[in-house]
This record gives sequence, C-alpha cells and structure tokens, in this order.
Amino acid sequence: MTRKQASSTRRLSGVLHSKSNSSPLLSITLVLLGVFLLIIYACGGGSGIFGGKKDVVSRVEGDFSCTFEVLSAIPVLKNAYGGNMKNVLHIGPETCSVVSKFLREVETEAWGVEPCDIEDADRNCKALVQKGIVRVADIKFPLPYRAKSFTHVIVSDTLDYLSPKYLNKTLPELVRVSADGIIIFTGYPGQRKAKVAQLSKFGRPAKMRTSAWWKQFVTEISLEENEPAIKKFEQAASKASYKPTCQIFHLNSYH
Repeated sequence: MTRKQASSTRRLSGVLHSKSNSSPLLSITLVLLGVFLLIIYACGGGSGIFGGKKDVVSRVEGDFSCTFEVLSAIPVLKNAYGGNMKNVLHIGPETCSVVSKFLREVETEAWGVEPCDIEDADRNCKALVQKGIVRVADIKFPLPYRAKSFTHVIVSDTLDYLSPKYLNKTLPELVRVSADGIIIFTGYPGQRKAKVAQLSKFGRPAKMRTSAWWKQFVTEISLEENEPAIKKFEQAASKASYKPTCQIFHLNSYH
C-alpha cells in the first residue's frame, strides 16, 4: 500500500469512527425533538390521542361556551336532582347537542329552544326541529308553553346577552314554565369577549355579570335560590371531581 493510500484509509477510518461516536447523541437529539413537537401538537389541539383537548383549548382562547359546560354537567345534575329531572327544557345556542344527550339518558324527556339561526345546523338538529322537539324562538317574547310544562329549565349562553330590561321579563317566563326549578349557566366577568359571529346572532356583546349581581337581581324580581338543590349539586360535583368553569345558579319555581 502506498503512503497516499494509507493516509486516505486513516482519514476514512477517522470519519467513520467520529460518526459512530456521534450516533447515540444524534439519536437522543432526534427523540427529544420528536417529543417536543408532539407536545406542541397536543397543545395546539391536534387529532389522535390528544384530540380530546381540542375543545378545551379553543374555548379557553375565546370560543368558550357555557352550553358545552351543560353537556359536562348533565351527570352531576342528574345525581343532584335525582329522578325528578325527567322533563327538561334547555334554552341556548347549540341546544340540539344538549337535547340529544338528554334523550340518550334513561327516562329523560327533553326539548330545546334555539335563540339563534340554525341554517348551518347538521341533519340531526334539523330533524329535531322538524319533529318540534327543538324550536327556534326569540326568548325576549313569551314562550309557547303552558305553565309548569317542564320539571326543569336549563338556560345557557343566552341571558348574558339580555339587558336588565328584558331579563325582568325573560327570567320569570323561564321560571313560569318550570315545575321544580331553573338552572342558569352563565360566564364569569372577563371570561370571554363576543366574536363577530355571536354579535350577528344576538345583536349585542355578551355582558358577564358577577355572582353578587345575579343574586341581587334574582332577589329584586322576587325569585329565590334553591338552597337544597345547591347543596346536593355541590356534593355531587365534589364526588365526581367536577369543577365548573361557568357560574351555575339554581332557582326555585313558582309555587
């Protein structure tokens, strides 16, 4: 072997040896990079294993909805109110989702009032409307139901858009059609801002009010909080490790 060939062989051997030493480090770096990208993907609401977090992330960033909170709270509500929650009226955007979930519950009947246009609704929702289970109506006007038509009325993401002038009429109307109570799901102050789509549906931005404001308003219009229901709901929520992200008020029906 010539001197030149020997020199070339040593250089090649050195390069291969260097690559062999750096291989474990390169593998570790690639693994860490993959884990980092997976975390970013999951936090961004990607599909797959972490896809279930997508709704939570989007709602926290501004697309938050107390109607989604109702869906999560249904098992707790059923435990708190027991077998009395048999005939439910839900009022609020996306009511078809809430009604559909209640209808899947054993011995539970449900109806809904959608205060927004449903042109973009899916076939299931339009079918509920055609059957008369869900109605599209402006809740600033009297509801087309007789007094005590439902055991319970649940309202979400709707009262936040009403001024006290209309609340004075709407809230007693919701209580009128309930026999055993009304449950209000409302946002916390500073929790979100209304998007353009919401403004076009309701005509005004949502006004998030404090718990103290709601309690004073309820007292002023001669309504009472349902203390036994509040305690049972808190107990059921604690047992289920359920922590609401919306304010929830339980009111008595008229007797």
